Amino acid sequence: MKSPLLTLPGAVPAEGVDEGVAAHYGDLFREQRALADGTGFVDLSHRGVITVSGHDRLSWLHLLLTQHVSDLPAGEATEALILSAHGHIEHALYLVDDGATVWAHVEPGTQDALIAYLESMKFFYQVEVTDRTAEFALVHLPAGSIAEVPEGVAVRETAHGRDLFLPRADLESYAGKAGPAAGILAYEALRVEHHRPRLGFETDHRTIPHELGWIGTAVHLQKGCYRGQETVARVQNLGKPPRRLVFLHLDGSEVHLPTHGTELRLADEGPDGRKIGFITTSVRHHELGPVALALVKRNVPMDAPLVAGDTAAAQEVVVKP
Repeated sequence: MKSPLLTLPGAVPAEGVDEGVAAHYGDLFREQRALADGTGFVDLSHRGVITVSGHDRLSWLHLLLTQHVSDLPAGEATEALILSAHGHIEHALYLVDDGATVWAHVEPGTQDALIAYLESMKFFYQVEVTDRTAEFALVHLPAGSIAEVPEGVAVRETAHGRDLFLPRADLESYAGKAGPAAGILAYEALRVEHHRPRLGFETDHRTIPHELGWIGTAVHLQKGCYRGQETVARVQNLGKPPRRLVFLHLDGSEVHLPTHGTELRLADEGPDGRKIGFITTSVRHHELGPVALALVKRNVPMDAPLVAGDTAAAQEVVVKP
């Protein structure tokens, strides 16, 4: 869904999964600094929005999600996953309940498959699942923002800022009040800085929550009875995940950033060494320079210098081996 804010001065359209919103508005680092200072907003109107209403909404979702939501207080933000029967991550939901309805935003284009799964699990529960993407646009206000939140708008407030489920018809008028606008690249740079995984970027078809540090934030270990729970419990109690998320400082002399999927090798093994991981997201940060998130094999030494393609990389631990 193409955002009307692509008509703002300097807007450069994003590509790939983030197509439909602006990559930036002409000055990537200025936009990052603004968000870091708590000013401006990010147009995330390309993300999917779903609602779950009905008397049983929280108790029903509690049975399906990795998070404990049966007693979720109104207005309290949380995040949750839906796993496959083998414990692999299929969906990531960012939730808030307004007292009558659960609002969730999800990765662009994933809402149809998510809704199909939820509909298949309704059985006798009094719930209604609705795709609200055409009606509501997600807007992100950074932590510390004093921008006005329109009355009646559902809001997810977290340590990283506030997500507003804004009526899509109000997006342009709100942008005029909440500016300056920052593009998705600025938002992504801060996400990488804070080591926050993203479905489809840090995940592949075999990712389990332990690999990304999603235990605790999106997975509640004191609840069961959800698909994939056996794998979560087994790895938590008896083993270690096969891979781990790392934060990388990349060689700043390189002109091009290594792209998603770029293979990682141990620097001392050279370009023909064995593959030990891959880049998941790489960005240019206004203070840290070129940095990235990556998945590596659990047994890779934590202090080992790495090479991403032709780019030297130094590790910081995110998930301990």
